[in-house]
Amino acid sequence: MHLDRGSYMPPTRDQIHSLALEFPILEKQNWLIHLHYIHKDYEACKAVIKEQLRETQGLCEYALYVQALIFRLEGNIQDSLELFQTCAVLSPQCADNLKQVARSLFLLGKHKAATEVYNEAAKLNQKDWEICHNLGVCYIYLKQFNKARDQLHHALHLNRHDLTYIMLGKIHLLEGNLDKAIEIYKKAVEFSPENTELLTTLGLLYLQLGIYQKAFEYLGNALTYDPTNYKAILAAGSMMQTHGDFDVALTKYRIVACAVPESPPLWNNIGMCFFGKKKYVAAISCLKRANYLAPFDWKILYNLGLVHLTMQQYASAFHFLSAAINFQPKMAELYMLLAVALTNLEDTENAKRAYAEAVHLDKCNPLVNLNYAVLLYNQGQKREALAQYQEMEKKVNLLKDSSSLEFDSEMVEVAQKLGAALHVGEALVWTKPAKDSRSQHRTTSASKAACFQQPLGSNQALGQAMSSAAAYRKLPSERGEGREKEERNIDE
Repeated sequence: MHLDRGSYMPPTRDQIHSLALEFPILEKQNWLIHLHYIHKDYEACKAVIKEQLRETQGLCEYALYVQALIFRLEGNIQDSLELFQTCAVLSPQCADNLKQVARSLFLLGKHKAATEVYNEAAKLNQKDWEICHNLGVCYIYLKQFNKARDQLHHALHLNRHDLTYIMLGKIHLLEGNLDKAIEIYKKAVEFSPENTELLTTLGLLYLQLGIYQKAFEYLGNALTYDPTNYKAILAAGSMMQTHGDFDVALTKYRIVACAVPESPPLWNNIGMCFFGKKKYVAAISCLKRANYLAPFDWKILYNLGLVHLTMQQYASAFHFLSAAINFQPKMAELYMLLAVALTNLEDTENAKRAYAEAVHLDKCNPLVNLNYAVLLYNQGQKREALAQYQEMEKKVNLLKDSSSLEFDSEMVEVAQKLGAALHVGEALVWTKPAKDSRSQHRTTSASKAACFQQPLGSNQALGQAMSSAAAYRKLPSERGEGREKEERNIDE
């Protein structure tokens, strides 16, 4: 049979359309679904998806996939998980579907199940950075830090990302290894020198270690790239506050207050600036606002107790110090200040118990033993007072051997008077005054103490209790948003 090519007529557009209606294609509206989704027109997108699924009897994988993504954006994680699982059944060899199933499990807090699915996805694609990274994050939440480190190092080998460095440093911080964390973050900054989050984190770590020059360098670099970075501004203000520049620190905090007016560490630090300026009513007002915003932050409770002690409001001081001890039961200074409050409330027996616990917990602060010795001497227990005095001398000698520290003059005066009263002489060997002003903020000091009156904690006694260093206890989510905004000094 001969076909005459000249007589052939191509089908018209209407004929093609009718044929398309007669034989539906599963993916014929995928382009429109994608267009609505990237334009964030989710209602129109869901309408097209509904039509597409009706025509294909629920077998269009792409429509199901996008519908699951929209469910997740709307916070409907369980329904998104079920749709992603359907996609995985339709295309069992697609690693992306398994990744989304694992992601939904992670968001539901099912970290162990998420690791199992991620491992299945890794078998399908062994060179996917995202799978290795997310596996590492899941292992962090499961507290399997060795496995987490292996996965994150493998992810960096496949592809270097800022977020992977951040999570790897987070592991070292959770393990309490600041030096290793600093090494990781320094490598991250070498890879991404303009990342303000990395620069700020490094500055905070150096600030926590008391290496102020390095801290200032990295925080300054962060502010160079982003002058509105409130975390770096708050850190810089904290450094100035630590060195007694309260007015300059308050100027910095005013800038931060515009960005994060409900930050507990911000109001805590503002309150302690007023405390340093001896404006105690303003200090209590700011600290109570911080306490309202973060009622479980022990540092804020510590500071409130300290300010009330200074104002001789001993019942209020007892209330806040007791609350702080509930959250931080291993801190000797809290028990010491609680004992000061109890002494002034004329509850001597409980004050002794508090001092005994403080002495048990403390290893290096001579003020704890000095205050206890004063109380014992006032109760006529000279032998016990002498024992505490000798313990105080041992701690002073250890501090003298390890570094040059400047002790508060009133603390020295009380110690000398007590030594004379106990007939051990007034020539207690104290360390030479330190040239470095930073030492004043690392040495616990006593406030006004007449004769054997219990010394109250001064602003220097707050040294470690002010929210002046970042905390790294919370874990960020697996998203690319980076480090969670934590409490303590440079966060929210």
